[in-house]
Amino acid sequence: MSIVLVHGIGKQLDGSVTLHSRLFPALRQGLQFAGRDVAPDDVTVASYGRLFRPEAEVLGPEAYFDANDVEEGYEQELLSVLWERAGEVDDRVVPPGEETLFRSPAWVQKALYALTMSRFWSGVGERAFIGDLKQVRRYFTDDAVRAAAQAEVAAAVTPRTRVIVAHSLGSVVAYEALCANPDWPVTTLVTLGSPLGLRHLVLDRLRPAPKDEDGAVRAHWPGGVGSWTNIADAGDLVAVVEDIRPFFGDRVGQIRVHNGSRAHDMRAYLTDAATGRAIAEGLGG
Repeated sequence: MSIVLVHGIGKQLDGSVTLHSRLFPALRQGLQFAGRDVAPDDVTVASYGRLFRPEAEVLGPEAYFDANDVEEGYEQELLSVLWERAGEVDDRVVPPGEETLFRSPAWVQKALYALTMSRFWSGVGERAFIGDLKQVRRYFTDDAVRAAAQAEVAAAVTPRTRVIVAHSLGSVVAYEALCANPDWPVTTLVTLGSPLGLRHLVLDRLRPAPKDEDGAVRAHWPGGVGSWTNIADAGDLVAVVEDIRPFFGDRVGQIRVHNGSRAHDMRAYLTDAATGRAIAEGLGG
């Protein structure tokens, strides 16, 4: 496979086959806008979502969550960051007020309500949103989940693979997998709607850990990759820090796109000609 796609959060009910059927048309469209085409057999999806799917039971495959299940620490910190970001980029979201500084018991419910009213989370229920928070937290705190997710990327990479296109939490998975495997034939990384620049909750937890160089945080370059393009919509809540060059260096190509109301949707990112050009350059020829 020449191209490996790595999905983001919330895909626990999907696998590589179903995701390929949804993502390939968008990828192909973006490449065609860039003057290039690709065959279905040249693309595979590294799917790690099933790692977050509970074992099947009579009540169904998804656990029931409410505000009381948003755990103190990582989950509440991430929720707070997303609420603040949503208040900045979406006029439908009431921004956090002074009371959140004191973490009153009701603030979690207020944050969840505000976020589920945003354009970004349109159609996403509170339960699913809490599940997404837990997926991010588990990746960074459960070594077994982290290793298994990266193993899915490793299994998808072949001697023919030249480009990895990774979205959302998948950009973290792909980045760490590339760092751990500098001998891979991958020459191009394209990250979409990535949270890699979010200090403390993401950037500072990466493996290998970033270095402190004269007070500035400097993260490692991803393995043997020669070209890295980071693409973000200014309204994407997950790409809290849109420009990641201060942490990963000026070798990163930073591009802003406009996905409309689908700011974080991987398919919207893939159909943009700028994404298509970045992938086409990695394919060469």
